[in-house]
Amino acid sequence: MSAESVKPANIELSSTEIGGLWSIYMQESMAVCFLRYFLHHLQDEEIIPLAEQSLALSQGRLSRIESIFSAEQFPIPTGFTDKDVNLEAPALFHDPFALSFIYMNNRLAMINFAFTSSNNVRLDVLDFFNECLHSTTEMFGKAVKLLLEKGLYDRPPKMNYPEKVEFVQKQTFLNGMFGKKRPLNAIELSEIFFNIERNYFAVIIMLGFAQVMEDKDLKNFILRGKEISEKQIEFFNKLLLEEELLGTVTVSMEVTDSTVSPFSDKLILAMINMLNAVDIVLLSHATALSMRTDLIANYTKIIAEIMAYAKDTFDIVVERQWLEQPPLTTDRQQLIYS
Repeated sequence: MSAESVKPANIELSSTEIGGLWSIYMQESMAVCFLRYFLHHLQDEEIIPLAEQSLALSQGRLSRIESIFSAEQFPIPTGFTDKDVNLEAPALFHDPFALSFIYMNNRLAMINFAFTSSNNVRLDVLDFFNECLHSTTEMFGKAVKLLLEKGLYDRPPKMNYPEKVEFVQKQTFLNGMFGKKRPLNAIELSEIFFNIERNYFAVIIMLGFAQVMEDKDLKNFILRGKEISEKQIEFFNKLLLEEELLGTVTVSMEVTDSTVSPFSDKLILAMINMLNAVDIVLLSHATALSMRTDLIANYTKIIAEIMAYAKDTFDIVVERQWLEQPPLTTDRQQLIYS
């Protein structure tokens, strides 16, 4: 059943629906810029169809949101446009990074769409987000399949199957700061692996950004973010090695030697802003799932460092008027006292 066929009459968008649609519009318009750039330079005949499908999905979602907003006489966000990408700039990333981008973009989108869907009850909007979740899951599977076929996907660490079901018997199960540490459990190991993976992606894309950034202050700021991701990779890999598990090795270098930026400074800072937000959310999730005190303490420390960096990112985009304001509720105090 299409979203249009179940649109309820005379039911306005709620704040959660407005927030969800607005946020997805910003993210999809950003994705369109990156995917158009990748497609302009891609040579790999296996990656091109996947990039084309991803671009079509993002453009279709933008169109759907515009239709919903137009019907409500709601202002359509500016988002990111052709002005934010220079297709004539030389390739900044080698072809495999485009596939990594599609993989990571859809992996994070699955999480976001699942969360956003649960906050919406107007049926046309709920259907839209459910369709987004379904198509994103399919695209993620296609990206994983191609990464595996090309030998580019680093699988999560293996572990031996337990012989029986057991229950925690001692409070020392939580130990980690002092005394003997128990082995990592499957949930903790999973979170560690995907934190490493996500930060490798951040290191590569921020290296590319720093390489083409002309503004020295912004270049140094980007390099600071890259160092934060590198610190996380080092910490999590150290944890794996201490558990007699092989650390996750980085992918091959995917940045070319170009020094001409394909992206506007506004788009670059927006991507960094999004990576900050995602990192805080997923590290908080990992903290909640961890059952060893040393993991909880270190996650908390890492989150604090990223929050400080995110605050500085916010200050930059506000100062340079690059941050589009999310829809605000009515300022009653201003109406009363103006």
